[in-house]
Amino acid sequence: MKAFAALIKQLDTTNKTTVKVRALAEYFRSASDTDKVWTIALLSHRRPSRPVNTTLLRVYAAELAQIHLWLFEDSYHIVGDLAETIALVVPQTAEKEKERSLTDYLNDMIWLKKEEDLVKKEYLQLEWSRLPYYERFVFTKLLTGGFRIGVSQKLMTRSLSMATEIDEDVLAYKLMGNWKPQSISFQELVLDERSGDQDSKPYPFYLAYALEDELPALGAVGDWYAEHKWDGIRAQLIKRNGVIFIWTRGEELVTDRYPEFDKISTDIPDGTVFDGELLPMIDGKIGTFNDLQKRIGRRTVSKALLKKVPVILRAYDLLEFEGIDLRADAFMERRIKLEAVVQRVDNPLIDISPLVEFEEWEDLEKVRAKARDMKSEGLMLKRKDAPYRIGRKKGDWWKWKLDPMCIDAVLTYAMRGHGRRSN
Repeated sequence: MKAFAALIKQLDTTNKTTVKVRALAEYFRSASDTDKVWTIALLSHRRPSRPVNTTLLRVYAAELAQIHLWLFEDSYHIVGDLAETIALVVPQTAEKEKERSLTDYLNDMIWLKKEEDLVKKEYLQLEWSRLPYYERFVFTKLLTGGFRIGVSQKLMTRSLSMATEIDEDVLAYKLMGNWKPQSISFQELVLDERSGDQDSKPYPFYLAYALEDELPALGAVGDWYAEHKWDGIRAQLIKRNGVIFIWTRGEELVTDRYPEFDKISTDIPDGTVFDGELLPMIDGKIGTFNDLQKRIGRRTVSKALLKKVPVILRAYDLLEFEGIDLRADAFMERRIKLEAVVQRVDNPLIDISPLVEFEEWEDLEKVRAKARDMKSEGLMLKRKDAPYRIGRKKGDWWKWKLDPMCIDAVLTYAMRGHGRRSN
């Protein structure tokens, strides 16, 4: 626990991503294998369920600190964070026992959930009185849940990659699914090679720059395609060796959040990679991004939510077909193949982003003016002979977004802060 608490303190005292990555990487190099697994679990939202409710935590802490509950509550109101309040008011009075690991404490929490309140009280008060301040704070945070330390799963994966020299994309695949930290080893979870480790790898996304010049500066109209810029989640849908994978532009593997695509796995030819947009499709019409937000971040998607906010992939590029990388081909060639593959799949879960017909640049200005009616953010302009490049490159892809709607307003309110902002 001492090493884990030191890690949390280091992460909590910096906003620099590079510092956080190095701290995590060093921890993953030196920690025990079981502690590594639990750390991965905690940072990917797989912590044990809370064994004691916060009301009892406040009562037990006030009693141990020998202060009235109202005084504890008032202190909590000022501090703003329950774990920090408990760490501050509870004294270290008992002799610290032999150093216990993060794994020991988390296994305790799994055991503690089933015990009677008296057992919970005795355990917590003993551990609080044994631990020094910052370890007591981290221990209580584990009880209450949620470290606000600015470490995303992606950042954690990057650190683990640095420590193990395993590719980030491969690690992201390894860490998905419903594995349990109490029943899987670090060797099984991270180090062992598994079928599918390489199959899941996406291609680097090609990103467009905002249009800088007037349309005529792009040259001949006939050299360009145009399509709507859909307001969804940019994603690659991959099928290799019979398995579907979905990656967002933020390099996050989200296959388990969109289980509807598993149902059409047999319809998609093996060795296929689509580039497109995940969009809510409600009653046959594109929904809003607010609709899609109901699906974002949900690790467990209920049948009711699947029915309420169905999602499709609107494909606009084909990066791989029958296992062959197509990115060096001209966009117009990839587009022809894309249309053929989407027609072959023949399932409403995957449709194709239609091309905008235009003969003059002025025609596009009229189409863009009505983009909101199409539930799009504007237009994408793509050179017909362009390959699919890596990252943000100028010249071949341009995004021509709508001007934002503006409102002049003054919002006035008062709200007590939380944590460090409580004063």
